Amino acid sequence: MARTKKPAPPPPSKPEDIFLEPFDEALSQRYLAYALSTITSRALPDVRDGLKPVHRRILYAMRQMKLTPGGGYKKSAKVVGEVMGNFHPHGDQAIYDAMVRLVQDFSVRVPLVDGQGNFGNIDGDNAAAMRYTESRLTEAAQLLLDGIDEDTVDFRETYDGEGKEPAVLPAAFPNLLANGASGIAVGMATSIPPHNVAELIDASLHLIKSPNARTETLLKYVKGPDFPTGGVCIEGAASMEEAYATGRGGFRLRARWETEDLGRGRYQIVVTEIPYQVQKSRLIEKIAELIQTKKLPAVSDIRDESAEDIRLILEPRSGNVDPAAMMETVFKLTDLEARFPLNLNVLDAGGSPRVMGLRDALQSYLDHRKEVLVRRTKHRLEKIARRLEILDGFLIAYLNLDEVIRIIRYEDEPKAELMKAFGLTDVQAEAILNMRLRSLRKLEEMEIKAEHKALKAEQKSLRALLKSDEAQWKKISDELREVRKAFDPKSDLGRRRTDIADAPEIEDIDLEVLVEKEPVTVVLSEKGWIRTMKGHVEDVKSVKYKDGDGQGFVVHAQTNDKLMLFATSGKFYALDVSALPGGRGHGEPIKLLVDMGNDDAVATAFLYQGGRKLLLASTSGHGFIVREEDCLSNTRKGKQVLNVAAGAEAAVCRPAEGDMVAAVGDNKRFLVFPAAELPEMTRGKGVVLQKFQKGGLSDAKVFARKDGLTWIDRSGRVQTVDDWKSFIGKRAQAGRVAPKGFPSSRKFGPAF
Repeated sequence: MARTKKPAPPPPSKPEDIFLEPFDEALSQRYLAYALSTITSRALPDVRDGLKPVHRRILYAMRQMKLTPGGGYKKSAKVVGEVMGNFHPHGDQAIYDAMVRLVQDFSVRVPLVDGQGNFGNIDGDNAAAMRYTESRLTEAAQLLLDGIDEDTVDFRETYDGEGKEPAVLPAAFPNLLANGASGIAVGMATSIPPHNVAELIDASLHLIKSPNARTETLLKYVKGPDFPTGGVCIEGAASMEEAYATGRGGFRLRARWETEDLGRGRYQIVVTEIPYQVQKSRLIEKIAELIQTKKLPAVSDIRDESAEDIRLILEPRSGNVDPAAMMETVFKLTDLEARFPLNLNVLDAGGSPRVMGLRDALQSYLDHRKEVLVRRTKHRLEKIARRLEILDGFLIAYLNLDEVIRIIRYEDEPKAELMKAFGLTDVQAEAILNMRLRSLRKLEEMEIKAEHKALKAEQKSLRALLKSDEAQWKKISDELREVRKAFDPKSDLGRRRTDIADAPEIEDIDLEVLVEKEPVTVVLSEKGWIRTMKGHVEDVKSVKYKDGDGQGFVVHAQTNDKLMLFATSGKFYALDVSALPGGRGHGEPIKLLVDMGNDDAVATAFLYQGGRKLLLASTSGHGFIVREEDCLSNTRKGKQVLNVAAGAEAAVCRPAEGDMVAAVGDNKRFLVFPAAELPEMTRGKGVVLQKFQKGGLSDAKVFARKDGLTWIDRSGRVQTVDDWKSFIGKRAQAGRVAPKGFPSSRKFGPAF
């Protein structure tokens, strides 16, 4: 075989190619350049037209391709190719994804691209490949581009310097708030919900009349977000006003639902609209999973009967449950209620990122429209001036027609002679020379005089417009009112889709009546893995654990019970048994279900009954009595009841049924004292039960004097202390050596 030739080594670097600078300085400069590029050229929309560069380039390229609303469609691949080749060198898929979103009527409130083919759906399915779909501009996109050829906006060079692209579009309606935007830049992000265009225009018209209008006043016109997928916004009025005033906040959005009566006291819930940007298929999967794991006990089944319109069926477990109350539980646990953040972070007219409120955003848009109007007017005046110059030349020619013909016919340099004879400009002389013979008829002269008169009148009115600020705002108001007709609230495009309402005040339903009562065994291992097993397992030794793990707590329960966990930190946690993981495998770590510290462990596990009193104590020897109801927690964070001193742990949680307390320490010292000496508290460190020179408290127990003191040995047999009265003393004493036969574990046995 022939030997492959090794590539030649690269030439040594020239001294002038090497730059010496600190690494941190070089990195910061380059990262700053990257950050600015991401902020200004990718992630944040412009407050004037509400578009990011990629969207603006797509619309402009389609306009250049003459893909007007009344024209034919072109393959999306052709559009993407034009955009990528001429304006946006960032990859075809990125361009196509941005274009797809402009088509989807469930993603944008006002679609800017009219698509033909599969452009995805609300289930989360992707659009077909760009070679299969076709597209053209919509009427709304035409409104954004209207006047772009009349010098209304600045143009800049494209990335390769071979063409021009608009820096911003004229934007005949406030697209920033109409369609919203979302994006993540470097060190900042934006999240703007869609709004109703007619309401935005009404607010803009009011702002023109009252430039100092407050946000509170503008919200009389802009009711709130108007999402393309509908739903019900239940954000409070005060919270909404603050969000629009500061540009930061959020909106709670719920699905729209109704009740269908099935007869015989039965009904079903029909969901017809889901929150914005929630994928229907993922939503159904999540709800089905919650039903299967019994974390959504109020619902027995869910099915999808959607066709073109959304129709999700939720079947209640019981016909006796109030539908509104049941839906409240569903909203709490599923994405049928979502929160859409508001972070009105945009690029201002100078290209600087800043957070604006509703008023500032609308005012910036109006300022842009005023600049567009002024530039369009000046552009029109220039065109009128050029046309009048030519018409003046034509009129001179008509007045001296015979002499003009003679000069053209006989002179060697007719252009120069015409300019000399009649004082014409170069443009006028050139226009006369290019005039057709048929234009020399009398009728044409009359038409030119009429056009000259009309242009003079238009010129006068346009000059007056430029001089009057009031006239300019009146013109802008007229233009906005004309645009509003395209978004008439009575039309399908302009109607409000999202209702604004207050959250209903409904009492929580008792979920326990919805949970099917079944016997289970709760197994909590030494290392904190929890699970439930069907039935009451009698032979607890047959339960298998992970290697290196073993039995912690085994509790016989019913599925509608509540499991209480007392941690070594002194916190109580409450878990619904029906919500615990099933018995297959080894379960889940308890720290996935509750926010328990890394150094904490479960000291006691028992079933909540209510009405009992509990004895709590820590290894420092402090404790007190608490009502069981005061230990109940409704959050993952738990409830701090026993305050534990540094270096100590919560060690005792037992029912406080009796009139005497027995305490034993690590030093095997034993003390009995009246339970009346312990205070009843709701939270605290407690008082000293027993003092220790070495070690701490191992266990404590409340018992009845008449029944006597007992403990449970290793074999599970109950042993009685015959001479327990000899250990009676006062609380906080050291005690005496434990009676003979007391377990070496220094424990009285299981607490519950």
